[in-house]
Amino acid sequence: MQTDESLLEDAKEALRNRAYDRAISSCEAILARDPANNEALYIAAVAARFASQFDLARNFVLRLREAAPEYGRGWQEAGHLARDTGNIAEAISAYRRACEFNPSLEASWTHQTQLLARSGRQAEAQACIAQAERLAGLPRALVAVLNHIHEGRVLRAEELCRRFLHEHPHHVEAMRLLADIGSRLGVLDDAEFLLESAVGFEPDNIQLRLDYIQVLRKRQKFAAAREQAQGLYDRDPENPLFQSHLAIESMQTGDYDKALELFDTILARLPEDPATLTSRGHALKTFGRQQEAVASYRAATAARPGQGDAYYALANLKTYRFEDGEVAAMRDQLDRNDLRLMDRVHLNFALGKAHEDRREYAESFSFYDAGNALKRQQLRYSADQMTEELRAQSLTCTAELFERHGGHGCAAPDPIFILGLPRAGSTLLEQILASHSQVDGTLELPDILALAQQLKGRGRDRYPAVLHELTAEQLREMGEAYIENTRIHRRGAPFFIDKMPNNFRHIGLIHLILPNAKIIDARRAPMDCCFSGFKQLFADGQQFTYGLTEIGRYYSDYVDLMDHWDEVLPQGRILRVRHEDVLADLEGQVRRMLDYLELPFEQACLEFHKTERAVRTASSEQVRRPLNTSGVEQWKPFEPWLGPLKVALGSLVEANRG
Repeated sequence: MQTDESLLEDAKEALRNRAYDRAISSCEAILARDPANNEALYIAAVAARFASQFDLARNFVLRLREAAPEYGRGWQEAGHLARDTGNIAEAISAYRRACEFNPSLEASWTHQTQLLARSGRQAEAQACIAQAERLAGLPRALVAVLNHIHEGRVLRAEELCRRFLHEHPHHVEAMRLLADIGSRLGVLDDAEFLLESAVGFEPDNIQLRLDYIQVLRKRQKFAAAREQAQGLYDRDPENPLFQSHLAIESMQTGDYDKALELFDTILARLPEDPATLTSRGHALKTFGRQQEAVASYRAATAARPGQGDAYYALANLKTYRFEDGEVAAMRDQLDRNDLRLMDRVHLNFALGKAHEDRREYAESFSFYDAGNALKRQQLRYSADQMTEELRAQSLTCTAELFERHGGHGCAAPDPIFILGLPRAGSTLLEQILASHSQVDGTLELPDILALAQQLKGRGRDRYPAVLHELTAEQLREMGEAYIENTRIHRRGAPFFIDKMPNNFRHIGLIHLILPNAKIIDARRAPMDCCFSGFKQLFADGQQFTYGLTEIGRYYSDYVDLMDHWDEVLPQGRILRVRHEDVLADLEGQVRRMLDYLELPFEQACLEFHKTERAVRTASSEQVRRPLNTSGVEQWKPFEPWLGPLKVALGSLVEANRG
């Protein structure tokens, strides 16, 4: 029996030799075993169209769209088919989608240009010509890089791009593409360096500036990102794109009045722009203006019924309840075969919440499960690899290491690290403590994670072993750099909170560089914590949450590592605060935390829900209300489907306290 690979090669050869029936036959043999094979569906569609078997070609195109809705070549083939069968409007639409998902498809730009010109749409045709000419002017190697990027072959794209840059080290577009690859792979420090250098070579290159802003934002260098956005805005204050970027960066730096002013300016000109309406909703929500946020999100869904992130933003308010018509509208959108992948993910999570609120738990779980499965397909997360990473911390960070470096590092007592797992109650603890007059609430700061990445080195395997090689001076400098780099997020109080949950992986590093920092482990009962994470679609990171087995294993590994820190660090170094204890005895736990922080008691900490501050996490609306126990044992109605989670947690399920 021929393998799929050999059948695919046979189909390609047959297509080149115009043996269309043989090409289709080879593809159908593959599809009999693998109905969603993208390449087989694509080649079969092309062969059927060339053979003028248009109905068969249309069937393959529709199957390809269902299997891979963001496959640019699939949309291009749909455009060719519509063009060849005389449906000009459909062809233009398909070519436009092809270019959206893969802007390296020269044929889609060219054919779109021709059809738009024939339809009298000259301005749109000129825009397409400009894109086609831009592609034609690029070296063929970089067009290939672009194609690999947009078809998901990022490592191959990196290989080709690095090879090109080795021969042309100052080629700005190659630098931009390699930065894009680095950003997709999470190597943000390299991406930032490349873009900063490229901007130096071509300061008037707008696309470079936009990419640079995006990477700076991902690195949470919000002031620098805003400076770049302000520069673009100053060039052309009437440009809606520049207005939008400045609005987003203003929001990130806490200037919500400026952000809302700019969003309103854009909407005065483009009143039904769904992206702007959604972004405006995010700004309003973060600032605590919930009803206005709801109105903005709903306007976005009215303007574009497939605007999945606006529907999910409503669900993510946690307090919003969808109407029957909204549930029906979301389900109708999921029936489309041309829906963007992330719109589909957002809608599945939103429908999971909608049916959970209605106590339709089987239906709810099916949507949560589908959303997680789609998201998991996009990731390269390995539970085994994560277990090894966390075990490396336990093996490397010994009591002897900490004893040897006693008294080293930066002596500043300013930071309060609240860490643990997401959805464990850390936002509540932050809101309580940020209500104290001597404590600033900030963000989930990336600085410790970025430092760990730097210590890993180019080989990405030197950390945490490298901790044994660091000198007292290096540790002090790292601690001082952390204090200096985080100063931008503070408001003048002597202490501030860093609420990045994943910092629990790096407590050893934190202790070495900031020995006087306080560390609070926010702990929540395992089933509640894990299932709450499974239901949450995170803006970025937290890749372990998109599978029941994966999140259960991560929780178990987290508990093991925290036990290790308790063993090797000085007694009382870490304060563990259990979410259930806070719910049962708020004042007692507040006093316990303040005693640990060596701060006087303040009544405002008990009235945390009255504190006005920007809150950006998924719990933003919950922490603006008095405590309630509605989140306790929310997993219970879903128990019939949570077997994999229980297996992964093992004995922790019975203990139920982690």
